[in-house]
Amino acid sequence: MQTDHERGAAPAPPPRGRRGRRTVLVASALVVVTAVAVVGALGLGGGGAEDGSSAPPRSGSTVPVTRSTLTERTTVDGQLGYGTEIPLPVKSTGTVTWLPVEGRTVERGGTLLRVDDRPVVLLYGTLPMYRDLGLTAGAGQGTRQDAGNEGAAQGDAQGTGDQGAPEDTSKAPAPSGSPTPPGGAGTGATGSTLRGMDVLQFESNLASLGYTGFTVDEEFTDATARAVKRWQKSLGLPQTGTVGVGDVVYSAGKVRIGHAGVRLGSAVTEEVLTYTGTSRKVVVNASAAEDSWAVRGAAVTIGLPDGKSVKGEVASVGKKATAPEEGGGEGGSGAATVPVTITIKDQKAVGRLESAPVTVEYVGRERADVLTVPVAALVALAEGGHGLETADGRFVAVKTGLFADGRVEVSGSAVREGMKVRIPE
Repeated sequence: MQTDHERGAAPAPPPRGRRGRRTVLVASALVVVTAVAVVGALGLGGGGAEDGSSAPPRSGSTVPVTRSTLTERTTVDGQLGYGTEIPLPVKSTGTVTWLPVEGRTVERGGTLLRVDDRPVVLLYGTLPMYRDLGLTAGAGQGTRQDAGNEGAAQGDAQGTGDQGAPEDTSKAPAPSGSPTPPGGAGTGATGSTLRGMDVLQFESNLASLGYTGFTVDEEFTDATARAVKRWQKSLGLPQTGTVGVGDVVYSAGKVRIGHAGVRLGSAVTEEVLTYTGTSRKVVVNASAAEDSWAVRGAAVTIGLPDGKSVKGEVASVGKKATAPEEGGGEGGSGAATVPVTITIKDQKAVGRLESAPVTVEYVGRERADVLTVPVAALVALAEGGHGLETADGRFVAVKTGLFADGRVEVSGSAVREGMKVRIPE
């Protein structure tokens, strides 16, 4: 009788226990290899960094460590406009008979409004109009102001004191800025001479408007009065040669009309009309706790709604912090703010925009001549902190500094300029 072997039958399969052990061994090997790769990625390679051993290279691009300057930039919200509206210091009394439209620009010699159908004219200067200007002593007496113009009142009052007698014309002229007493030096038969810095300021404006024929100085003379009469004629006013305290308003330059505080037919009030400058600017309500960037003269970049940007400069910083409204603002941070005004030198770059929300970017911290890498190159180490993976798979610990523009400052004994590091995929 033939056995199975003799009949050519296939040999019996090996016991199931042996195949099971082989499968377990292969699976264990895969686990070990995977564990080594994970340990290397986490920086748990023991002394691998020191003895030169390295894990197998992994996929990902490499970049060099570079030396550069990092600049931290911060963006805040702002509002483009013409700045805060200020009441015009109109000293006329009477009924408002004409008002300009809001947004109108008024230059030197232009009419701001009309009171009792008389124009109130804009002139340039820093000294407010505080008295009438004319040839006779009465021009000064009729304009005494309250405590706010104490100096002018004292000058007028001197006319009834010990200087009431005619002054010797051989004496030196009155000090600059001081009105001549009513009995002061005369200019001939026409009466006494009014002196002061306000006279100089007015005469400078009169000459700039083309009314000349007099010497621009601190004395209001017959020649000044004749020029004033020609100016009054052009305005349709009685040619008196005297300028009333309410006839003129001074400003540092041309103005842009704001809103009117009264209606036609109403009496003149302190809020009769507001104005701003004619240059567009940006106001930022900066956090009072984080306004160290807001220093007068600091350069900033203004982002416009159309995506363009223009250069700006911090012109002023408010000294009074404003508390937030209760319950206002998203997140309820409730941070007090201070107003920061930013001027724009290139007004044409703003285009036709008169009012719009904008962004303001300013430079915060800056680190010069430091080693940097892209932020994406940083890896978290298992033992804590951050590290970099070199091109050959080693991991080196680094200390991070300033983060800016997608890069980070790094330092450490194993980091050097030009070293290639990997950006993990």
